[in-house]
Amino acid sequence: MARAVPDRPLGYAIVGLGYYGLGVIIPQFANCAHSRLAAVVSGDPAKARRIAAEHGLPARSVYSYANFDTIRDNPDVDIVYVCLPNAMHADYTIRAAKAGKHVMCEKPMAVSVKECEAMIAACKAAGRKLMIGYRCHFEPLNVEAMRLARSGAAGKIRYVRSEHGFTQGSPSAWRLKRAMAGGGSLMDMGIYSLQAARYMTGEEPIAVTARESTDRRDPRFTEVEDILDWTLEFPSGAIASCQSMYSANQNHVLLMGDKGRVELEPATRYDGNRMWLGKDGREREVTPPPGPAKTQFAGQLDHLASCVRTGAEPIVSGEEGLRDMRIVEAIYRSAREGRTIRLGAGA
Repeated sequence: MARAVPDRPLGYAIVGLGYYGLGVIIPQFANCAHSRLAAVVSGDPAKARRIAAEHGLPARSVYSYANFDTIRDNPDVDIVYVCLPNAMHADYTIRAAKAGKHVMCEKPMAVSVKECEAMIAACKAAGRKLMIGYRCHFEPLNVEAMRLARSGAAGKIRYVRSEHGFTQGSPSAWRLKRAMAGGGSLMDMGIYSLQAARYMTGEEPIAVTARESTDRRDPRFTEVEDILDWTLEFPSGAIASCQSMYSANQNHVLLMGDKGRVELEPATRYDGNRMWLGKDGREREVTPPPGPAKTQFAGQLDHLASCVRTGAEPIVSGEEGLRDMRIVEAIYRSAREGRTIRLGAGA
């Protein structure tokens, strides 16, 4: 059912006031042209009230997880941004859609293909937009790298290397609990490696071969994996060598073609990314082309707001998250079974 879109910046409710929702996303509304903070949802009432007061939000715009569904009655909220642990993404996306709100959901989209499909179905049934928080599609150097790769700057694409990881600290972190995270480094930093392989080649993989390396004596890795290496095969004959890890710091994407290369390091940080072109090394550093002074975070927030207003489909829709999750499940299966897994059409 078509609904009128308010003639004002669209209001977001941020669900989850952890480091990312509170420390990264909420400050970005100051850089947005079409989006604003309209509500907060938290399991810590005092924290939620404090954040609301700091941003001039009325008491009616503070929600707990228990009364979240009443957000349907708040006309100030147009979009719900789910910034919760992975295992909670599907539940709150579906509940937000049923409450009549559009949804931005953090990556990974969910912890299974089945959950992703349920999220897409719920948003379609409600006539609401669903977008996944793939911020690198709005990061200037990554956008330029995609353009260069697609325009043939490196020639025919033969190989992509994509490695992402950081040193995970406390064994008590939710990301190291399978019930909350759905897996280890693959379900976190591995999403960046997988995404980069797909958006740099512009292709969908047809096969994956994976191997896990985890020291189970390390108290951090009693439930989830540390290092995962996987190779993706693409229809053109190009291959991608990818890695995710929780025991070392890495942030690197390298595309090689028959005429040159495009390299980003660091590739996908919140800021400070760098890019080079060359034949067989870093011969020329590239700065992003001039454009609006908008951060990748503000870019994605305003993109969904614009899609709601115009009816366009987000460039990183729920279907994009589902494609990644199909490949993630194949990566885990390949590592578990010790064999190459063929990927079906649309994977």
